[in-house]
Amino acid sequence: MDTDSKIFVTGHRGMVGSALVRRLHAGGYANILTAGRADLDLLDSHAVHAYLAREKPDYLFIAAAKVGGIQANNLQRADFIYQNLMIEANLIHGAHLAGVQRLMFLGSSCIYPRDCPQPIKEEYLLTGLLEQTNEPYAIAKIAGIKLAESYNRQYGRQYVSVMPTNLYGPNDNYDLASSHVLPALLRKAHEARLRGDESCVVWGSGAPRREFLYVDDLADACVYLMEQGYDGDLVNIGTGEDVTIRELAEMVMATVGFDGRIDFDMSKPDGTPRKLLDVGRLAALGWRARTPLREGLRLAYETAPFRN
Repeated sequence: MDTDSKIFVTGHRGMVGSALVRRLHAGGYANILTAGRADLDLLDSHAVHAYLAREKPDYLFIAAAKVGGIQANNLQRADFIYQNLMIEANLIHGAHLAGVQRLMFLGSSCIYPRDCPQPIKEEYLLTGLLEQTNEPYAIAKIAGIKLAESYNRQYGRQYVSVMPTNLYGPNDNYDLASSHVLPALLRKAHEARLRGDESCVVWGSGAPRREFLYVDDLADACVYLMEQGYDGDLVNIGTGEDVTIRELAEMVMATVGFDGRIDFDMSKPDGTPRKLLDVGRLAALGWRARTPLREGLRLAYETAPFRN
């Protein structure tokens, strides 16, 4: 990428999109396009196609998506599959029609089978059944990967897909009804400390293992791949290390300064037993995550909006 390249980042107000914009600005890229929902409805194919035809970006990062935790995914199944299918289809097809040659589609590690071997290699995609609680979202993301692959094969485009592990950091969603586990724990622990509670409730058994990546590390990996001109197969982006939910909860409590006990609500679902990405392909390309989990938790807590 040249520093004067026109780069369109969708979802720029979200956690991932805003991190991409920060990283691009830090790298000296000044010609960055963004469009809020009021300016461009990504569910409207005509509007998306017209925007891309008019702006003709050199690069497109698809960071826009409808996202949420276990409860939101499970209860809003139709919304998750419909909106994500529409967003990615409108953008990928619109990019092709506008002559955009370079595009990066950001997926999710939930695309992989629920019980596939660990750590998860990219080639495990479509080798088993998905986790039921977020199956609609996963299917939409798989469709996005295959859509990008299909435009590459039929039209010679360079549309790359990357699969981040669980993300956290600035501009995360801290709504307890729809957030993921890490931001939910940060807010729960913070509010429990303020109330002087003796305990903090954590969903599930605490046994599942999860990998967490600071969102600015993700943005750095995405820009790195674009700068390197990577146009190969699907790439996992993660740390290559995981922790149990119990261990995560203990780290969160220490970060927040809550010294009460942790109570696990066994009536709530655990989700996938383990989800650790194999990041060997990315490491071979010359990139590794830099932010340790404890440091990332501190940074995330310092920027959390519920502290204001």
